[in-house]
Amino acid sequence: MEQQEENGTENRENNKGETREEIRKETSVTLAHGAGGRQTAQLIGQVFRTHFENPEFTADDAALLQIGGERLAFTTDGFIVSPWKFAGGDIGKLSVCGTVNDLACMGAKPRALSCAFVIEEGFLTEDLERIAASMAEAAAEAGVRIVAGDTKVAGRGQVDHIFITTTGIGEVLPEAHTSGALAESGDAVIVTGDVGRHGCAILLEREEFGIEAQIESDCAPLWETVRQMFAVTPQLHVLRDATRGGVGTVLHEIAAESGVGIAIRAQDVPVDPAVRGVCGMLGLEPLYLACEGRLVVIAPQEYAGALVKTLRALPYSGQAAVIGEVTREHPGRVVMETAIGAKTLLPPPGGELLPRIC
Repeated sequence: MEQQEENGTENRENNKGETREEIRKETSVTLAHGAGGRQTAQLIGQVFRTHFENPEFTADDAALLQIGGERLAFTTDGFIVSPWKFAGGDIGKLSVCGTVNDLACMGAKPRALSCAFVIEEGFLTEDLERIAASMAEAAAEAGVRIVAGDTKVAGRGQVDHIFITTTGIGEVLPEAHTSGALAESGDAVIVTGDVGRHGCAILLEREEFGIEAQIESDCAPLWETVRQMFAVTPQLHVLRDATRGGVGTVLHEIAAESGVGIAIRAQDVPVDPAVRGVCGMLGLEPLYLACEGRLVVIAPQEYAGALVKTLRALPYSGQAAVIGEVTREHPGRVVMETAIGAKTLLPPPGGELLPRIC
């Protein structure tokens, strides 16, 4: 037994060494580093955290700042989606919803946004008008104002049409205390709707596969959804929007940050039939496709039923469902029970998933 433990320790050390060596071998940034999986986490940990580490630096969707007696949430997000318009939205709507939802995941009511545009020379002004109108409409629905910004024009070929960065600040509810590090054994794992639609919609919009399917992005502002959940219970331990890397990536992040295991049931994960069909043809897992209007919620089991009932009565969460629970077993890992009852480890995402989806 001692020999087995020694071998296990040696193997773990070797694996860590291989990871460090793998990082050292990377001499340039690849598309995989922006896909939201393992390489993204390595890039953040090895480069940005190394240089930016401070008490407020966070792995959550927004930083919490104590300013003048108020607890504020602060976040920023860049959007380079290709193509810039898609079924269910465009880069303008996406840029507002993405930042509003990051604030909402900290229990923060969005108060103000700023936006920065990098526009390729030759981009049509009528398209820019459409994007601005989409941003205004999404901001109005979210109850937030766009109060400042910046505009840069790049030469032809230097930018793919248009890139947008939005920064937001929000007022945190007094009762809100959410973090990816707060999941507890016994908690329920909830998703607020069917998964993978945004990633699938973008994939089809590129017309690379010749597949015809009626799939729209789930892009939506979710502050009202979050506010209604807090009205049910303030004991929402974790809220995460499942953007790059989808629900699967978010579950791995939470398991690692909280030091817990997460067990989910494949048959309980809501997936639109059209999305499931496309994924089946292309060999994709819906759990790893991006969402832009879906949250992963982790809360005590006793509130799960009331939360799902409330969510199903709201506009963007009619297919909310409990898909699993937090466990003490397999800390740092996600275990999935398949449709036939077998249990398997859900692999951590790696490599290039779907680039340029947000």
